Amino acid sequence: MIKRIPASYSAGIILSYKCNASCLHCMYACSPKWRGNWTSEKGLEHLLSILKDTIQPSPLGPDYIGVNHGIHFTGGEPFLNFKLLLRATEMASYFGIPSLFVETNCFWCKNKKTTREKLLALKEKGMKGILISVNPFYLEYVPFERTKTCVEVSREIFGVNTLVYQIEYYRRFSQFGITGTLAFEEFLKLERGKYFARNVEFFLMGRAPYKIAEKLSVIFPRFKASRFFFESCRPPFLRNWHNHFDNYGNFIPGYCGGIALGNWNNGRELFGREINTTEYPLLKYLMNEDMKGLFKYARTLGFKENGDGYFSKCHLCTDIRKYLSSSGNYGELKPEEFYLYLED
Repeated sequence: MIKRIPASYSAGIILSYKCNASCLHCMYACSPKWRGNWTSEKGLEHLLSILKDTIQPSPLGPDYIGVNHGIHFTGGEPFLNFKLLLRATEMASYFGIPSLFVETNCFWCKNKKTTREKLLALKEKGMKGILISVNPFYLEYVPFERTKTCVEVSREIFGVNTLVYQIEYYRRFSQFGITGTLAFEEFLKLERGKYFARNVEFFLMGRAPYKIAEKLSVIFPRFKASRFFFESCRPPFLRNWHNHFDNYGNFIPGYCGGIALGNWNNGRELFGREINTTEYPLLKYLMNEDMKGLFKYARTLGFKENGDGYFSKCHLCTDIRKYLSSSGNYGELKPEEFYLYLED
């Protein structure tokens, strides 16, 4: 059966992978070490002209936001290039994009005055809301006072369109009376180790299985690769919501950092285009033979299973792709820097 690139009714636009932080859990391996390579205005115009016909608003209406509706500008950290973020907001408004919001880790919120000025400038250009990322990994880089400042000012400016992800961590940090930054190891002491992931959403993918494997092993079991052989990757690969479009032109399915279904720079007819499994052979295995097919293919090229096992199919998939990225030239393993900075 021919597989085609799905039309997305919600999307994240990665303006750059460059970030002020190199978080232990990052799904996209973002870091200060990435080259900026910010999405160009011309590129943004092209991408938004494609997305404008498929993006759907929040069920509450186009002036409201939701994590899985509309478009959000993200990174990396989009506030590292505030001028571009303003322009991107203006362009999205021109194209009539509904439920527009921005995602941030709040590093830039040094005081209420600066925070208010920037958020008001974005709102005037058409930004509808904000998603504020809060977790113990950002806390290593961003003083909690700045996060609180962003939350307070955002609620003043955007009201109900202020999303705190994850609110449970915000509550805990406040309860612990945390000020400044805090090393993850110190946070674990406050949380008595194994409790740090309770009542929150935690993805066993990206950097996390590599950077905090020992901590995760206290909470989550590890399995042999064969445990994941028949878990399908087709639904997340071909889903029509919350896909990502990065600054290199890559169409990234869902949260699958480091892999692309195609390139949005190649003409306007992106959605519905046949996925080229000749150009992207690894996609053929994942979509037609699940993890078993990808694993068997990698084994023929020398891949060795991790003796400690894997936390999830995403962990296994990333481990295989990391190996293949260093041993061959695969058009779907993009951007290449993802694999370079995965264990950074």
